[in-house]
Amino acid sequence: SSNRTGSSPLTFILTGIPGLMRSSYWMALPLCCLYLLMLLGNCTLLWMIKTDRSLHTPMYYFLSMLAVADLGLSLSTLPTMLAIFWFESTSLPFEACIIQMYFIHSFSAIESGVLVAMAFDRFVAICYPLRYTSVLTSSLIMKAAGVIFMRGICVVLPVAVLIKKMPFCRSRVLSHSFCLHQDMLRLVCGDVKVNSLYGLTAVILTKGLDSLTILLSYTMILRTILSIVSQETQAKAFSTCISHLCAVLIFYIPLIGLSIIHRFGKHLPPLTHTLLADAYLLVPPVLNPLVYSWKTKQIRRRILVLLSRRG
Repeated sequence: SSNRTGSSPLTFILTGIPGLMRSSYWMALPLCCLYLLMLLGNCTLLWMIKTDRSLHTPMYYFLSMLAVADLGLSLSTLPTMLAIFWFESTSLPFEACIIQMYFIHSFSAIESGVLVAMAFDRFVAICYPLRYTSVLTSSLIMKAAGVIFMRGICVVLPVAVLIKKMPFCRSRVLSHSFCLHQDMLRLVCGDVKVNSLYGLTAVILTKGLDSLTILLSYTMILRTILSIVSQETQAKAFSTCISHLCAVLIFYIPLIGLSIIHRFGKHLPPLTHTLLADAYLLVPPVLNPLVYSWKTKQIRRRILVLLSRRG
């Protein structure tokens, strides 16, 4: 058959971890632990921010948005990851693959936008501390949240629409345990110039601009910190940025590595592609709550209070 218009519906075959037997369902145990840790960490953050009025500040509102994006990103991959390693089910219908791809890339773009908003929060707090409350009003935060979520939803939608119209006549085996746009595009037997061009444009308009904005924000933040005479005040100002810097690095390093490998690393072993893709989608949602719980005094104090009450 040349495309999905044949008698049988189009399905893709997902790949677990190259080199492991398909029956290695024991891999579901560490995956379940990661997903449970992700759910526990992010849901705990959301609950604490909602119930503790002392955390009703712009920084923690943006942190709650980051937790929502992390939850969405992880839950988008959960069904196929557990289906492969727990139930040994590797086939996925075309429509389901499109939906999963859309949600993965949408929540990824949303998380990138939230990181920009958090960088702006740190920029105003350090460079213009006296204007912090007047600039970052509740109205501005609500509008920023709406723009971030609508951008993630709208920018990725044409990617899904374009690839849905493409014919697939080559091998239908994907390289990962979930559907990614670059991976699906590799299996198209038609002209993919439009898809590739728009996919690149979408990446530039989201993660490309976002990373440049974050870099510019921290350039100005660093210049302001270095202009402070007191070293103690410098250290205190910089310490308020450590959690966000960790979140940025945790998100962008696997993303950049995965993008480079998809374009220039075709000669690398399949395991490299798999591990980087898994790190890109699983590591940030798991580590972000841990980083903020460890580096943020208010959250750490709240957790200690809860633990002491249960003890």
